[in-house]
Amino acid sequence: MSFQTSPSHATSSLPIYTPEVAHATAPVFERLKGVIPDVEWPVHAPYVHAIRRLKEERDAVVLAHNYMTPQIFHGVADLSGDSLALARMATEVDASTIVLCGVHFMAETAKILNPDKRVLIPDLRAGCSLAESITAADVRLLKERYPGVPVVTYVNTSAEVKAETDICCTSSNAVEVVESLGTDRVIFLPDEYLGQYVASQTDVELILWKGHCEVHERFTGEEIRRYREGHDDLVVLAHPECPQDVLAEADYVGSTSGMIGYVGASGAPKIVLITECSMSDNVAVEHPDVEFVRPCNLCPHMQRITLPKILESLQEMKHEVVVDADVAKRARRAVERMLEVGPGKNTGGA
Repeated sequence: MSFQTSPSHATSSLPIYTPEVAHATAPVFERLKGVIPDVEWPVHAPYVHAIRRLKEERDAVVLAHNYMTPQIFHGVADLSGDSLALARMATEVDASTIVLCGVHFMAETAKILNPDKRVLIPDLRAGCSLAESITAADVRLLKERYPGVPVVTYVNTSAEVKAETDICCTSSNAVEVVESLGTDRVIFLPDEYLGQYVASQTDVELILWKGHCEVHERFTGEEIRRYREGHDDLVVLAHPECPQDVLAEADYVGSTSGMIGYVGASGAPKIVLITECSMSDNVAVEHPDVEFVRPCNLCPHMQRITLPKILESLQEMKHEVVVDADVAKRARRAVERMLEVGPGKNTGGA
């Protein structure tokens, strides 16, 4: 992936908290009171207000991943969801500019599916340990080692890796994607733990890669058992990027959207989400009656996306995502094949 930084437009002074801003953002703060302290809102509100106004001027929409902080997720996002939902949404927006509040592979995927739109990412450093665990050259070597074996690649990868892939998948439709190929064996890249989970759900043999998410790999089964001590009513929801001993302790395993759906349908009074901890805050806004146990494993890359950086991105129309045309064409085929398979049983993506 490459980026282009547009020439700077005149950048206004930092937004300030005024009675006008307080009034305009009051409905947002009313929703967020349970997760953002009163003392913090005067810091966030001027940016929320300025971003909302500037989106209209720039003909832009903000797409936010489930791991964004609440002031972004509920404050400025026009559309929000997991990686699969964002990919689908990106193809449906009418605006000429998409500001992707997530990490680089998500911005690339939005650009791949929208070659004629401007796609911006607010911080160039918003990477992904999982995506960085494998390169296109690695995939080519694997295809040489296992000739004729189809390659299934998790959407959490670079455009160059997707371009070497037969079909992409998400954490929710990975089993369906693997079985859709009608073969006895597939190369499954790059998340080892997700691959192990998928292998437990299908008879297809999976050739795995040792890629891991730096957030999910830190959880342990022992940690989950400690959460349950003295809390017999605790329900554990875990993302399949977690190690196998964590998944063995979970009551439900699924994508971020799958977990959100489970919270709404289960009626459980006490829940722990074994994933990036900002998501608990976002879900708590919609489910104030649920008590969330909150282990705080933060994704350092997701946390690079902030309200000031979103505002600056819109003010200066930076940083624009550019994908090589040939790479984009080949990667688009793999992503579109994934979309054709559908959302899968766990409803959503990463």
